[in-house]
Amino acid sequence: MNKVFLIHGFEGSPNGGWRPWLMTKLNEHDVWAYSLSMPNPEKPILKEWLDEIKRQIEKNKNDNIYLVGHSLGGTAILRYLEICDEKNIKGAILVSTPSEKNQLREIDNFLETDFDYETIKRQVKNIVVINGDDDPYVPTLSAKHVAQETDGKLILIPNGKHLNDSSGFRDLPECLNALLEMMG
Repeated sequence: MNKVFLIHGFEGSPNGGWRPWLMTKLNEHDVWAYSLSMPNPEKPILKEWLDEIKRQIEKNKNDNIYLVGHSLGGTAILRYLEICDEKNIKGAILVSTPSEKNQLREIDNFLETDFDYETIKRQVKNIVVINGDDDPYVPTLSAKHVAQETDGKLILIPNGKHLNDSSGFRDLPECLNALLEMMG
């Protein structure tokens, strides 16, 4: 069975932004989707987030897993892919994902070291990076860099900003289409 785990970002929640829309649309395609509630979203700790992702994936070892992360959720996915040894992760979608330190000190513990992109590429073959072309937190050059380093596909959304609720995004068809394409 195909299963999608959605991971919210800093100060986020499981049912914010476009996540409820995406879960509904995936359900219409007979794809099981679940939005994780990440621990302490206002003061995130990398190890706690990695443990939560691992816990969910270990409970679903016999399924094809796809990970979708918004903002810090995407960063957590990249960190998880560096350390996991699961063979059932079939794809990852990184939406507005910071890959370098920015003005938010609260997320620095996720970005202390460079990413091990070679390990990430060995872990998962299908990666899509989605970014607003005017994101105030994740510059387009950073999104392009992550896509290039992961051999991923880059999708830029004109005037998308951070692709969140406050940017007016209650749906994200580009994410749905990318997932469905990955699933064949």
